Amino acid sequence: MPFRWLAIREHPPTRNFSSTPSTSLRDVFPALEDTEHIRRTDPAWPHPGYDATEMHNNVFFMHREPKDHSDRVALTIVRILRWCTDLATGYHHDVEVPKKTGDKETLTKTKPYRMNERKWLIRFVFLESVAGVPGMVAGMLRHLHSIRRLKRDNGWIESLLEEAFNERMHLLTFLKMAEPGWFMRLMVLGAQGVFFNGFFLSYLISPRTCHRFVGYLEEEAVLTYSLAIKDLEAGKLPKWERLEAPALAVNYWKMPEGHRTMADLLYYIRADESKHREVNHTLGNLQQKTDPNPFVSTYIDASKPHPEKGLRNMGTKGIGWEREEII
Repeated sequence: MPFRWLAIREHPPTRNFSSTPSTSLRDVFPALEDTEHIRRTDPAWPHPGYDATEMHNNVFFMHREPKDHSDRVALTIVRILRWCTDLATGYHHDVEVPKKTGDKETLTKTKPYRMNERKWLIRFVFLESVAGVPGMVAGMLRHLHSIRRLKRDNGWIESLLEEAFNERMHLLTFLKMAEPGWFMRLMVLGAQGVFFNGFFLSYLISPRTCHRFVGYLEEEAVLTYSLAIKDLEAGKLPKWERLEAPALAVNYWKMPEGHRTMADLLYYIRADESKHREVNHTLGNLQQKTDPNPFVSTYIDASKPHPEKGLRNMGTKGIGWEREEII
């Protein structure tokens, strides 16, 4: 059964997603009991925080056109994975024109249907359980590569591990709203096992293609959250209209008072995904062994636009910076 509901419950679902009575539901990861010396444990990578205006105005679906064979391979794999994920999570499209990954009018031409709060959460949990893999695998391999070569990595490792951590926080946030049942856990286990090993081998062969792949994958993530936000603001998800974001999310994203609704949460997560899109498309444009990480570098002329952790340049550089612009 894919889910046991915590914050959102359906009455009654046509298909039972858990055999556990609602009165017996438990928190997926309850708070730690009081200890003698430790008050709380803060995240190792605090979120940089986003400006609300930039989240609403600078973040939207964007697609980078493939420029070579490596890009086309990455995009094709994403299209295949998108089809598999749609099948696994029961996600469907009502399409006015044939929809493919990378269509420029994807958001306006694509209209989700038969999607409710429960099905959106199924999709979110499944996607985020896999999304934390690439950053961890790439960071681990670059870490080992740096040790073997006895050379610095020029700042890539930290950003990649931070990306994996951020994706895991997305997952933990959604797990505060619903607990996966045994069927969903098996799907996550299988998908993660296959994806980890596949990405591991692929990164050994072509890191650049892998970063391009993640960039295209994040384009799809931005689309998914944009459609969910569109549904929510159109009144199609009534159970989320007054739902408050979990305390874990409020603390991690430093969500200000009065801006802690489910809609606000989706805007924050979509902004994160757009940042991963920018970062990976940019890394895919660089020399993998020699170029520094431009997102943690100090620039000679800081007044000129350059990669950074915020969303200031997202509207124009959301599909990555070219190497000649920054190196």
